[in-house]
Amino acid sequence: MPAADLARSVGDVGAAALVLSIVHPEDREALRRDYGACMIEGFDNLGRKGIAFPEADQVANRIAQMFANGEFDVCTVIYNRFKSAISQDVTRQQLIPFPVPAQAAPVEAGARAVYEFEPGEAEILAEILPRNLATQMFRALLESQASEQGARMTAMDNATRNAGDMINSLAIKYNRSRQ
Repeated sequence: MPAADLARSVGDVGAAALVLSIVHPEDREALRRDYGACMIEGFDNLGRKGIAFPEADQVANRIAQMFANGEFDVCTVIYNRFKSAISQDVTRQQLIPFPVPAQAAPVEAGARAVYEFEPGEAEILAEILPRNLATQMFRALLESQASEQGARMTAMDNATRNAGDMINSLAIKYNRSRQ
């Protein structure tokens, strides 16, 4: 994500209640000047050899631990959502507390089913919610990595095309100077 887009997205939150835990080292350096006092940690070795679910799980566990300790009220992840090799969207997604869907399906009066859970609902939620948080973080990391690779591919294609154009232009100049 370009530093300007990232800074704009972070700036929309408001620095008074801002705590940053930045995953990507380049992003951390881009934001250090304006938000250095808000940065608490980073994950330097994340994704060096590709993103794996245990790495996303590590980040999600740290987020859950900080939320449980009351270090923040809302966790929002900002990442590039991959659209195509030449287009990415800066996306903000609230992770904790889990957002309530904007449009809940209407419940009919006679359509209430009773479900029994084995084990109990609390045990199921205790297992599913951390897994959901890790999965959402994994998705954000994968989307960002795909966006980065798409941007690199586009940049390399443009550089190759420009180099070819320059070679053709220089060849024409060389041939004209020979005549």
